[in-house]
Amino acid sequence: MSEAIKNTPAGNEPEHYSLNDDRRVKVLSPGALVAKRFFRNRLAVIGLAMLVAMFVFSFVGGVISPYGQDEQFFTINTLEREYVGVSVNSSYRYSVAEGQDFGALAQSELLKAINAGEESFTYKDVTYTVVNEGEDLYSVYQGDTLVVVAAKDIFNAPDSGSVPSLEIRLAALRAYVNGETDFEVDGTAYTMDEDGNLLEGGTELGYISRFIVSSADSTVVVTRDFKEKLEEAISDNAEDFVYTSEDGTEAEYIISYDAYTSSWSVKQMTETQVYDRYSSPSLKHWLGTDTNGMDMLTRLMYGGRVSLVIGFIVVGIAGVLGVLMGGLAGYFGKWVDNLIMRIVDVFYCIPSTPVIIILGSAMDAMRIDPMIRMLYLMLILGFLSWPSIARLVRGQILSLREQEFMTATEACGIRTWHRIFRHLIPNVIPQLIVTCTMMLGSTIITEATLSFLGLGVKFPFASWGNIMNDVNNAYVMTNYWFIWIPAGVCLLITVLGFNFVGDGLRDAFDPKMKR
Repeated sequence: MSEAIKNTPAGNEPEHYSLNDDRRVKVLSPGALVAKRFFRNRLAVIGLAMLVAMFVFSFVGGVISPYGQDEQFFTINTLEREYVGVSVNSSYRYSVAEGQDFGALAQSELLKAINAGEESFTYKDVTYTVVNEGEDLYSVYQGDTLVVVAAKDIFNAPDSGSVPSLEIRLAALRAYVNGETDFEVDGTAYTMDEDGNLLEGGTELGYISRFIVSSADSTVVVTRDFKEKLEEAISDNAEDFVYTSEDGTEAEYIISYDAYTSSWSVKQMTETQVYDRYSSPSLKHWLGTDTNGMDMLTRLMYGGRVSLVIGFIVVGIAGVLGVLMGGLAGYFGKWVDNLIMRIVDVFYCIPSTPVIIILGSAMDAMRIDPMIRMLYLMLILGFLSWPSIARLVRGQILSLREQEFMTATEACGIRTWHRIFRHLIPNVIPQLIVTCTMMLGSTIITEATLSFLGLGVKFPFASWGNIMNDVNNAYVMTNYWFIWIPAGVCLLITVLGFNFVGDGLRDAFDPKMKR
């Protein structure tokens, strides 16, 4: 091995150095030079740190999170709902015998006769006889046939059982208003007690009352026992009461009186398990919960995972197509170049945003599964993004294919595919890395925009875009900052990180570039 001798002062032995001594000048590889220039760029290092933080947050955070991305949380709320309306009847109600026609106009004529104290009236050439059976109780006959009963007291059928005939109801009303306790109809004995209950033997056939209890909706079934409790509470001027139904369900009822309509409104207060929607940040949920009662921090982690994966897959699809088409166009030239470039021009003319909106609406109409929809979204975005990469690769290859090393590969008989993919494409990689890095940020923005508009990632999957979709609700935007601001911050950090890294790589690969 050769050695170098250095002169030394008299009396000292000369020093010997080998060529591989640590003190010799170090020569860095091209990759090391690029890395050195990259890490000298402060913005690039900051961008890389931002990306590392977001990757750890999205992929590691989702693993260590104690919750799932679609896990919902519930809370017990006391709900108030309109249950029944109550009023005291003050007008005549008409019970028409089966098979008889006694409409509103006939009822109006009857009311005129009652107010005038007349014993008969004529309607459509038919004469009707009016019989006063007691206070606020009248019966109407056509000849000897009972046609209608007009009364302010109301005969109510029992909770289970059929309504008695009109003759029995008339006799019960007559006994009730006249204070009678026993009567007969067609040889059958009936009893009327002081509470207005009609009994046949020991069987209850119905009861009489002026209280009208009407259900707020068809799902509410009002029992006799509930009516009695309610009437008792109203009589005592109570503002609320507690009632236990037959199945053991206990509920509180709030009574309010409306003087304008002279009626009572009864609202049911029930404890119900509901989604823990928009709960504020706490030790259990560091960023609160969303409209579906899901942990926002966990949704952000899984949303970052989805957004980043979509970005990389879309850029990967665009990169593969762009390198393939651009490499063929740049190397072969002539008609191949013209054909591929015309295809690129056609793709540049396609309005990508309207096309994506139309396809998203079509997938909504077909109710595509959310996972399949996400795959379609990645394929569509990747297929629409390759032309810019193809032009970049073509331009680089056009300048490289005329250089001496390509002439040497041709002289050595290397196959065409090896010339393109082993000698030309590797020389385009630096510019391709920069372009793809910059494209990642714009792809994530595009996905977030589509998801924000409801055309991208669908529930139950989370992405930063569909998390921010709640901003469509002005109330949520102004009152629940923890729903949309964290997702916006994550999106901002990630896109800025990719842009900083892309700028740093561009400067590192091209040392002549001045910042």
